[in-house]
Amino acid sequence: MAHATTNRDQWLEWMLQIGKPVLSALAERRLKERMPVQGMGDDRGEYTYLQALGRLLAGMAPWLEQTGLSGEEEELRSEMARLAREAIDSATDPSSPDFMNFAHGHQPVVDAAFLSHAMVRAPKELLGELEGRVKQNVADCLRATRSRKPAYNNWLLFGAMTETALSMLGEEWDPMRIDYALRKHQEWYLGDGVYGDGPEFHWDYYNSFVIQPMMVDILQTMGTQSPDWEQMTADVVRRAARHSAQQERLISPEGTFPPIGRSLAYRFGAFQLLSQAVLQGFLPEEIAPNQVRCALTAVIRRMIEAPGTFDPDGWLRIGFCGDQPGIGEAYISTGSLYLCATVFLPLGLPPEHRFWQGETDWTAKRAWAGEPFSTH
Repeated sequence: MAHATTNRDQWLEWMLQIGKPVLSALAERRLKERMPVQGMGDDRGEYTYLQALGRLLAGMAPWLEQTGLSGEEEELRSEMARLAREAIDSATDPSSPDFMNFAHGHQPVVDAAFLSHAMVRAPKELLGELEGRVKQNVADCLRATRSRKPAYNNWLLFGAMTETALSMLGEEWDPMRIDYALRKHQEWYLGDGVYGDGPEFHWDYYNSFVIQPMMVDILQTMGTQSPDWEQMTADVVRRAARHSAQQERLISPEGTFPPIGRSLAYRFGAFQLLSQAVLQGFLPEEIAPNQVRCALTAVIRRMIEAPGTFDPDGWLRIGFCGDQPGIGEAYISTGSLYLCATVFLPLGLPPEHRFWQGETDWTAKRAWAGEPFSTH
């Protein structure tokens, strides 16, 4: 078996190591019974389960949506897609013991949007294949988030993403929530591929955790609904490409990256945008897809193999590199950690894609070895 294929197998193994405990428990309607709730906030149990589902599926969705796989991987994909649909049913069925909170507190505004993003990324497997009853339950749950006002920052995009999913479900949707979020972020663009998180710059990974992945996918999905949105799309994708290039340069020769800013417990989810750039083909030309694979593989391996990343039952624990509960802000709990799964978006590319082929050094590795590298 070629090394490149082994790399894909390794990525798949890592993604399933993270995701199977969540989906298996939810499919049995026993997530609340099984998943521990680690975190500083006393109220996290009200929110942590929806966090785990939405964030995990936002990362797994492109792989679940993929066609043309065969053999063992296709059997796995088909089984995980079935579990994912059962998980969505379990989470949105009011009679389920795992029925999740979409209607109380502000946190569900966030995680309904991540669940919506998963459906946007897998419109066939995570939306089209749902039974009519489940679709109606999902729509009811998403609408329930409208009663709370989002914060004046990246949270505007959560409302916009939820409206995008409602549109895809064939429900009435509010164009103002999408338009306002997009226009404010256009105003908050600071230059050189970076948006403010609200009116001010925050030195953290939120351009990749939320802002640019959601902007790109909202516009790719809904852009044709408005000439103004259509006009924005090329600029938003160009900026995302620039930021993805910056992200690739942040990865050191050793596969580390700077622990800067909030929400470091999302681990390698910090590279969602770089992964999305590869998946959707907007990675800048000077960066080879396989150098991104090599860089991200080094990052994921360093973090996921750190002792204490998982508890003895396979659930993620709060930490950046291992078991570091002290880095978890008050809004961090077990479920929120599953945003790390968004690094696995390239599993939505077929095995023959050049992302999976061959070994090559990434920018920092070449630079620190005294080899030629691009200065763009």
